[in-house]
Amino acid sequence: MILTTDSMIYVFYGSFVLIAFWAIAQAWHSQSHTETIHPFKAFVHLLAFYLSYLLWPLAVFSLYAGWSGYYSLHEAGFVFLLSIILLYARFVEPHCVQVKTTRYQLDAGSRIQKPVKIALVADLHIGLFSGHERQLKIIVEKINQQQPDLVVVAGDWTYEPEDTLADELAPLKKIQAPVYSVYGNHDEQYPGPPIQALLSHALSVNDVIDIEGQIVEFEEFRLIGVGDLWAGKADMRYLPDLPQDKPWVILSHNPDTVDMVPKLPNRPLMLSGHTHGGQVELPWLTDYVMKKVSILGHKRGLYNHEHADVFVTVGTGMVGVPFRFRVPPTIDIIELV
Repeated sequence: MILTTDSMIYVFYGSFVLIAFWAIAQAWHSQSHTETIHPFKAFVHLLAFYLSYLLWPLAVFSLYAGWSGYYSLHEAGFVFLLSIILLYARFVEPHCVQVKTTRYQLDAGSRIQKPVKIALVADLHIGLFSGHERQLKIIVEKINQQQPDLVVVAGDWTYEPEDTLADELAPLKKIQAPVYSVYGNHDEQYPGPPIQALLSHALSVNDVIDIEGQIVEFEEFRLIGVGDLWAGKADMRYLPDLPQDKPWVILSHNPDTVDMVPKLPNRPLMLSGHTHGGQVELPWLTDYVMKKVSILGHKRGLYNHEHADVFVTVGTGMVGVPFRFRVPPTIDIIELV
């Protein structure tokens, strides 16, 4: 039997319907295992995540529609190009984990005797869109390749995760360096669900050390964990009362927290995430959205402020939409010299 153009079009439409029903079923099933305070919102986000699989037949359909004359060449070209861009942003770039190295001289009066390599990770957002086993294994492998002295995770571990969070974090046990962490705004009860006990247990059994409000001593510096700004846990007025014989490295999720650092004898370095570097880099729109994310205008990289410097990593996960475009997930290696 020879299929006519109309028959082929119906085949494509049928595949769209089948994928749509599959997406609805998957979103409903995943939502039922998700720790969330907004079940419908979680379902809608998951539906967008699974409906993105429609992009594959849509790209093929646009080629056939243009070849058969069902679409004009301009229409087919536009749909195909849009499909390819979205396919890249959904299925390719989120897994293209990059490693970038930044050398930073601590304000310690003189260069430190032995360089220290810190792997900075943030915004894994394990849950609705990202941070699943495939990506975590890539992150762990790339961290181990760099052989850092320590790993710090600047919060936002979760994005309405499933109740199997401890199992999902299991790949982190293979990191060959001590891992220190603070929480981010999505790890707190608002805007996230009340998952503090779930997350605390998941980190503990996977050898991640929560240092919020704690100090870790190193030969050349002290590392201190500071709570999330939006959760009202970022008070640092006590810092001048602590020992000042070494410079401070501050781990805090939101880079705007740097504005709360008091004047200290040695200029501290803050390591943060939160901004995702915009996550989807589009002209004008991304910069507009970033003004809502960081009042002080942080996006990515190193910034100098009155009392401290802050380095902002773009992180590895996704929120809002299941896409990364022109902002690939990144592990930042901060080499203290």
